[in-house]
Amino acid sequence: MIDSTTHARPLFDGPDWSFDLMSTVHDAIQEIALNDLGLNIYPNQIEIISAEQMLDAYSCVGMPLMYQHWSFGKHFVRDETYYRKGMMGLAYEIVINSNPCISYNMEENTMAMQTLVMAHAAFGHNHFFKNNYLFRDWTDASGIHDYLAFAKNFIADCEERHGLDAVEQVLDAAHALRDQGVFRYGRPPKPTAQEQAAMLQQREGAKSGRSVLDLWTDTILGSPEQAQSEGEAALSSRQGELSLPQENLLYFLEKHSPNLAPWQREIVRIVRYLAQYMYPQKQTKVMNEGCATFTHYYIIIRLYEKGLITQGAFMEMMHSHTNVIMQPEFDDPRFNGLNPYAIGFAMMQDIRRICENPTNEDREWFPEFAGDPDWKSVMRNAWANYRDESFILQFLSPHLIRQLKLFVITDDEKQANLVVSQIHNKRGYREVRQILARSYDLAFLEPDIQVVDADLKGDRELQLVHRVQNGIDLVDEDRTEVLKHIKRLWGYEVKLTGIDRDSGETLYSRTTRVAAADAA
Repeated sequence: MIDSTTHARPLFDGPDWSFDLMSTVHDAIQEIALNDLGLNIYPNQIEIISAEQMLDAYSCVGMPLMYQHWSFGKHFVRDETYYRKGMMGLAYEIVINSNPCISYNMEENTMAMQTLVMAHAAFGHNHFFKNNYLFRDWTDASGIHDYLAFAKNFIADCEERHGLDAVEQVLDAAHALRDQGVFRYGRPPKPTAQEQAAMLQQREGAKSGRSVLDLWTDTILGSPEQAQSEGEAALSSRQGELSLPQENLLYFLEKHSPNLAPWQREIVRIVRYLAQYMYPQKQTKVMNEGCATFTHYYIIIRLYEKGLITQGAFMEMMHSHTNVIMQPEFDDPRFNGLNPYAIGFAMMQDIRRICENPTNEDREWFPEFAGDPDWKSVMRNAWANYRDESFILQFLSPHLIRQLKLFVITDDEKQANLVVSQIHNKRGYREVRQILARSYDLAFLEPDIQVVDADLKGDRELQLVHRVQNGIDLVDEDRTEVLKHIKRLWGYEVKLTGIDRDSGETLYSRTTRVAAADAA
């Protein structure tokens, strides 16, 4: 309902947008976002792009400024075909974790949609990127655009000097290992001022043909020559010298591969750096979308209450908002897992409810903030200090478990049928919450593969160990192909051994020698 005491003239009345109108609406949104919700954001830069450009950005993992690779073109053709045939829609926006924060809005949007998108991306996502500890500590928002420009130019220069096929082989191999090219448990080393100067020289040297990559890598881990000379010691000493075991395969290959030329190491590092940059987004899908959706919902309501948007614009935005948070039932043909927008938004709304209207059950489960009059501070704290797994463990309430009708299905190989092991009742709440949280823990979703040995003074075979969890093995065909890519970067044979995490039993062993024999 519109508050008559604050009723003002609507900022727009019609579907057409203009840059001046968007600027006016942006200022009205900013007033609510900063002074009412208390958001803390990077400066905004809003760009308008076409549907074709949006598809292009889609294909490049959301990065409009990206180096060339055939896989991006393949994704573009797939998405464009689906879009033209009406089998998929386009996101209303793309936003980049950068300073300034760049949001890409589609020119086909109506003014109402541009308003919703600005509230969602330019303020919701922007605040989350700037304040969540994963993005704050693990990414460089100020330097990402310069780095993307450097990566694009460097790889284009390599294509001219070394040929398309040579560059594509390195990129193919690095992309195949992209998910194993991140630091999960320890923070990547931050470059010192001296190292940053070396990086700058490397970037400048790329154009002139000079390479100072050795200076950069030597400062971090020691030169390959040094590693080789020290690798003549016993296994334990060798592992110590090479910082083994090493979870980040691309990092190890970049620093220690006997086979890579300096320009190839730099390409591996580019892929690894971008994989690490994207990693926090994989860990915060529910929170990030929940924060942005809650923000745009709150701002739209406030704009309407102030009389700054018409009822027609309000209804159009609510229609889109409802579509975004729609969660099909488990037996609905459209069901494809939990919608991160739906569960994220529902949890944000539930936190506000627990603060404003707590029940006895809420006070029992959430004594720290149930009844807290400053729900906005509670919300900002949650957005800043958690990732999906810990956020669900901390904030998913029995009330919401009942509302979402969550239950657990256990797939036990010893049972003939699937078993509904937990339902939304008093006994099952904690189990449902714990299992749902674990389903967002990447440590359980992605295989744990580590480099454990590489005798650089011997046969140089690279030894990898996959610690198999819950009997979840790798797809055999993919395993063979990825080993070939590792061998291409390493230059020598590669052996992968699967070991049961609990019992220590060896489950399988695969080497590139066997793969070569099979192929022959």
